[in-house]
Amino acid sequence: MIDLSFYAQKLDKKNVAVFGLGLSGLAAIKALISADISVTAWDDNQDNRDKAEVLGAVIFDLTQADLSVFDFLLLAPGVPYSFEPHAVVVNAQKHNLEIIGDLELLHRSGHEVKTIGITGTNGKSTTTALMAHILNECGVKTIMGGNIGKAVMDLDISDNIDVLVLEISSYQMDLCPTYRPDVSMLLNITPDHLDRHGSMDDYVGAKQKILEGQGVAIVSVDDDFTMKAFDSAFCQGIRKVIPVSVHSTIPEGVFVKDGYLIENKYGEDVKVGSLGGLETLRGLHNQQNAAFTYVAAKTFSLEDSAVFKAFATYAGLPHRQYLVTQNNNVSYINDSKATNAEAAAKALSSYDNIFWIVGGKPKNGGLKGLEIFKDKIKKSYLIGEATEEFSGWFKEYGFEFSVFEALNEATEAAYQDSKDTESPATVLLSPACASWDQFSSFEVRGDVFTDKVLELVSCRK
Repeated sequence: MIDLSFYAQKLDKKNVAVFGLGLSGLAAIKALISADISVTAWDDNQDNRDKAEVLGAVIFDLTQADLSVFDFLLLAPGVPYSFEPHAVVVNAQKHNLEIIGDLELLHRSGHEVKTIGITGTNGKSTTTALMAHILNECGVKTIMGGNIGKAVMDLDISDNIDVLVLEISSYQMDLCPTYRPDVSMLLNITPDHLDRHGSMDDYVGAKQKILEGQGVAIVSVDDDFTMKAFDSAFCQGIRKVIPVSVHSTIPEGVFVKDGYLIENKYGEDVKVGSLGGLETLRGLHNQQNAAFTYVAAKTFSLEDSAVFKAFATYAGLPHRQYLVTQNNNVSYINDSKATNAEAAAKALSSYDNIFWIVGGKPKNGGLKGLEIFKDKIKKSYLIGEATEEFSGWFKEYGFEFSVFEALNEATEAAYQDSKDTESPATVLLSPACASWDQFSSFEVRGDVFTDKVLELVSCRK
């Protein structure tokens, strides 16, 4: 748990409002109360309110409260803030009460641990986990948090921790009036969360905040939005700004070409090492993740050989193109986190001879755009609510497919169809759908697939 006693001394009222009582809110309440700061909390969910009350918080509807009695409002990132704000935000603004998130509170705690902050529309979790893995493997004691793993106020930042790696969403960055990471990464920006930000400009603005202030900025130059962010940060001249690309050669930056990580130094391209053969970092998107973490690792003066050795031992994140097992010529990949076509495209582009398990609760756009991967897909196995809609799509583009009621059945069929293949093959769960029609979360869906694969491989080797 984060020690807030230093920050508590600076508060006038020692009285804080907390709205949104999920994991991050409850963790913040524990830390605040441990520092003798009074907390009044509210959440629309009664169970969450009960948990906060057990921790010692006063329960009161903050949308109706006189918020002038508080030092600040700690807002959960899931609560609408900047566009069509929640009633509690309107109330706080009426009382000129500062609104912050738990990352800002962590910053104000006075800790002296170096932070690496990672944001982008896609790839944040993998890059965060890979970054922490590399640093730990290279002897730099590191923990990770933010939008991944533990809530930040539950982290133990003891004297022996060198670095804190944080996955940061646009919602979280919105709630950071002063916190900026020592090393900032902006991976990519594509349209997302516009219902929360109101416009693409506001979404980009929330992401771009991570590049402000002093330190090092590592920025992709592969899309128009991040290219403009790079130019802006570079022109400000406050941070050292390093460009990264997986599409083109770039001066004074790091890029990937023909599977090699290349660093341009003083106009000369230097091959750092090959990213080929890394099973848990397959695909161009993972090569981008590797390039970003390489650049950040170099800010700690780590040897190239040590970084590439750490690449090779990275296990991957569960449910994100996670290699469950390999049996004979077949790799079994759990990509349950792929809940839309754009995410599934990253997996489909990374493998060949694919036996693709797809479906669930469909999203707008369905499988549009994935027809370009037809030659990679041997057969598809449809499940869930999407089967009727997706069946029409598969027929239109001439895919071979079968329909199943349950994921277990589809997994067994894919196993049977792929097990005698002579060429290397992949059984891929990449649903391109939400999980809520049959499962409580994408994690549960991925676990069901994983358990079934291990059962099949174990019983039938």
